[in-house]
Amino acid sequence: MFSLIERLSKKLTIAIPISLLLGLLYGISFNPASLKKLLIPLTFIMVYPMMINLNWEKLLKGKDSKVMAVAQGVNFVLVPTIAILLSTVFFRNNPYMALGLFLSSLFPTSGMTITWTGLSKGNVEAAIKLTLVGLTLGSLLSPFYLRFAMGKVIPVDMVEIFKQILVIIIIPLALGYITKLVLINLFGEQVFKQKIAKKLPPISTLGVLGIVFVAMAVKSKSIVSNPFQLAYALLPVLLLYLLNVLVVTLIARKFFNYEDAVSIVFGTVARNLSIALALAINAFGEKGSDAALVISAAFIIQAQTMAWYSKLTSKILKKNESSLTILEGERANA
Repeated sequence: MFSLIERLSKKLTIAIPISLLLGLLYGISFNPASLKKLLIPLTFIMVYPMMINLNWEKLLKGKDSKVMAVAQGVNFVLVPTIAILLSTVFFRNNPYMALGLFLSSLFPTSGMTITWTGLSKGNVEAAIKLTLVGLTLGSLLSPFYLRFAMGKVIPVDMVEIFKQILVIIIIPLALGYITKLVLINLFGEQVFKQKIAKKLPPISTLGVLGIVFVAMAVKSKSIVSNPFQLAYALLPVLLLYLLNVLVVTLIARKFFNYEDAVSIVFGTVARNLSIALALAINAFGEKGSDAALVISAAFIIQAQTMAWYSKLTSKILKKNESSLTILEGERANA
C-alpha cells in the first residue's frame, strides 16, 4: 500500500489530472454534497506530515540573509502583484476565480521546495529556511492581503480566515513539532531522519489528491454546463508561472551562485497550493469551488514546471562544476 502512495507522490503530473477527472465523473454521477465532510480530515492528512518534517533549528542559523531577502520580496510583492494584474484581465467578471489565482500566489514554498532544491544540488539549508519563513509569513499576511486585494469584490471575513489558518496551519504545525520530538525520543534522531522522515511526504499526497477530487466533484455540474471553464483557468495560471520563472531565473543568474540560485528559484516558483486549496474550500464554502478550480489548474501547471525546471536546472542556471566543488569544500570546512 505504501509503495503505491510513494509512486503516486512521484507521479503528481499524472495523478492530479486523474484525480480531477475522477472527481468530475463522481460529481456528474452522484450528489457530491456529502464529500464536504471529508475536507477537514483530508486537509489534516495533507498538512500534518509536512509539518513533522520541518527543521526549526535551521531557521536560527544566520546565513543566507541575501537569499532570504530577495526571495521574500519576490514571494510577497512580485508574485501577488502579477496575480492581481492577471486576474483583472482574465477574471474581471468572476471574482471567485480571481480569488483562486490570488490564493495560488499567497503561500510561497511547499514541501517539494526542499526536495527539488536537493535534487538539483542547490542550497538545501536556504530552502528549509525559505519554507519555514514563507509558511509563517504567508499565514500571518494572507488575511490582510485578501482583504486588500479582494475585499472590494467579494466578502472577506477576517475572523473566518484567521480561524481557517489556525485549523489548516497552526494546529498541524504544533502537533507536527510535538510528534517529531516524540518520534526522536522513541527511535533516535538518526532513525527518524533516515527512515521515518522519508515516509512522511508521500502521505501528504493522499490529502492533496483527495481535496482535488472533492473540489472537482463539487464543481462538476457547472463545468459540464461550461466545459471550457477549466481550460480557460489554465491560461492565466500558466502565465503566472511563466512570468514568475522568467523573472526569478534572471535575478538568480545575475546575482547568485549556482547553489543559492537553485534555492531561490524553487523557493519562489513553488507555491503551497495545498494550503491555498484548503483555504478556498473551507473559508469560502460553496462559492469557493470556483477558486478551487483555478488552484487545481495551478497544481497541474506547478507540478509540470517543477519537474521540467529540475531536469534543466544546470543548463538554465549554468552550473559551474569547479566553482561548485569549491563551494562544497568551503561548506565542509565551515
